[in-house]
Amino acid sequence: MLGGVFLGINLVFASAYLALGDGIANARPGSFADAFFFSVQTFATIGYGGMVPRTMAANLLVTTEALFGFCYTGVVAGLVFSKFARPTARILFSNKAVITTHEGKPHFMLRMVNERDNRIVDAQAKLTLMRDEVTAEGKTLRRFYTLPLVRSENPLLRLSWTVMHEINEASPLFHMDHEALQSTEAEIIVSVSGLDETLSQMIHARNSYIADEIVRGAAFADVLHRKDDFVLEVRYDRFHDLKDED
Repeated sequence: MLGGVFLGINLVFASAYLALGDGIANARPGSFADAFFFSVQTFATIGYGGMVPRTMAANLLVTTEALFGFCYTGVVAGLVFSKFARPTARILFSNKAVITTHEGKPHFMLRMVNERDNRIVDAQAKLTLMRDEVTAEGKTLRRFYTLPLVRSENPLLRLSWTVMHEINEASPLFHMDHEALQSTEAEIIVSVSGLDETLSQMIHARNSYIADEIVRGAAFADVLHRKDDFVLEVRYDRFHDLKDED
């Protein structure tokens, strides 16, 4: 696209130079190729010196094109910088979620880890349940429920984070077994956002779990390994592993 714009602008200015007649010194009379390449040299501020403007009209046109060239260069530089400097989240989510007992109560749990060698500041997690429900009029609607989390904030997401929702009487997941999740085409979406500590920009990531990706009566295997007395590291080879509920 940028190449097409560059080519189009130079074609327009080449036509304008050609319309001026003998406005470019050392250019072949009536040569569109010479006018085009003179335009490219002017637009890109190359200025080899082989062809130069020699009339007032040609100099005014060169001034106008040089201004266009500066603006084009600034826009392209901004687009390229915004494309490659924008941080992308590398949050790894567990490929399964679990429903397990925690402190004597059932909890829905999933696990995530920051794969980058930095920290995500003020990480915020949100859990949303989507499912089909039939109204009193017999219409099927897709409804959304926010699932309260035991802890929805993480001041410094450096290693792993287990997101938990307590399934109590107020929870939309209460009394929903595997068959109920399947029949209502339920899907649980997790979204996380935070500030990339390195670039000081916000990042976002999301994942979702359907009924077949939610395991009951299981727990996540331990993944934190103490490398030495001061360093903890994540065992990525065990990140998706499950174990029997204690």
